Amino acid sequence: MDALGDGNHTQVAGFILLGLTDDPLLQIILFMTILFMYLVTITGNLSTIILIRISSQFHHPMYFFLSHLAFADTGLSSSVTPNMLVNFLVERNTISYFGCGIQLGSVAFFGTVECFLLAAMAYDRFMAICSPLIYSTKMSTEVCVKLLKVAYGGGFLNACTVTISFFTFFFCGPNQVNHFFCDFAPLVELSCSDVSISAVVPSFVAGSVIVVTVFVIAVSYICILITILKMRSTEGHHKAFSTCASHLTTVTLYFATITFVYATPKSCYSTDQNKVVSVFYMVVIPMLNPLIYSVRNNEIKGALKRQLARNIFS
Repeated sequence: MDALGDGNHTQVAGFILLGLTDDPLLQIILFMTILFMYLVTITGNLSTIILIRISSQFHHPMYFFLSHLAFADTGLSSSVTPNMLVNFLVERNTISYFGCGIQLGSVAFFGTVECFLLAAMAYDRFMAICSPLIYSTKMSTEVCVKLLKVAYGGGFLNACTVTISFFTFFFCGPNQVNHFFCDFAPLVELSCSDVSISAVVPSFVAGSVIVVTVFVIAVSYICILITILKMRSTEGHHKAFSTCASHLTTVTLYFATITFVYATPKSCYSTDQNKVVSVFYMVVIPMLNPLIYSVRNNEIKGALKRQLARNIFS
C-alpha cells in the first residue's frame, strides 16, 4: 500500500477504487455503454451551449440558465466518467490522495451549481407565468447574472467545505474505496482520525443546499399551479404546462436521485444500490437533459434543424 510517512504514523498516498463490478464480461458491456453515453453527453451539451450562444432567438433568461445547466452537466459527468472508464480497462484502478480530493471537490462544485441553476430556472418560470407584465424587469440581464453568481458561489462554497474536510482526514489503514469515484461517505469510513466535526459540516452544507433549492422550486411551482388553475383558456393551460414540462422532468430526475444518495439513511439501501443511483445522476441525467429540452422545445428543435441545414448546404 502506497503511503507517506508522518511522524510515528503512516498516511496513505493514494486509494484503490473498486469500481462497479469485478465480472470481466460485465465490465466490457458497461465500458461500451457508458462510453457511448458519455459521448452523447458531451455532444448534446456542447451543442446546446453553442446553439444558444450563436442564435439570437435564445438570448432570454430561460436559455441563459439552460446553457449553464449544460455546462454543469458536462462538468459533473467529466469529473467522474473518464476515470470510471479507465477503471474498466485496468486490473487495479488507483487515484492519488490529491487527485481524490480534486475529484471530490469537482463533483461537489458542479452538483451544487446544478441545484441552484434548477432553482433559478423554476423562479424564471414563476415570473414568466405569474407576472408576465413585469417579467422583463424582474428577470433582466443584471438579475440573471446575480442568480448565476449565487449558483457558482454556492458551488464553490460547498466544494471548499468538502475538500477542506477531506484533507483534514487521516488515512492510515485500508485504502480501498468501495465506489467508482471518491465519494465522501466511503472516505469517512476509511479515515483513522476523529471525523465528528469534519464529516458533519459538509453534510450540513450539502443538506442546506438541497433544502433551500427544493423549497424555492416547490414554492415557485405551487404559485405557477395556482395561476394556471385560474386561467380560463384551455390553450393557456396547455402553453403554461408545456413551458414547464422539460424543467419539471429534469428537476424530478435530479433531486430524486441526489436525495436518495445523500439524504436517505444508509440502512435503507446497499452499497451496490448507491453505486447504481450515483451512475444515474452522474452519467445518465447529464446525457438526458439536452435530449429532454430539445425534444420538448420546438424553438430548439427548429433552430437545430435550421443550423444543420445551413451547414449542410454551405
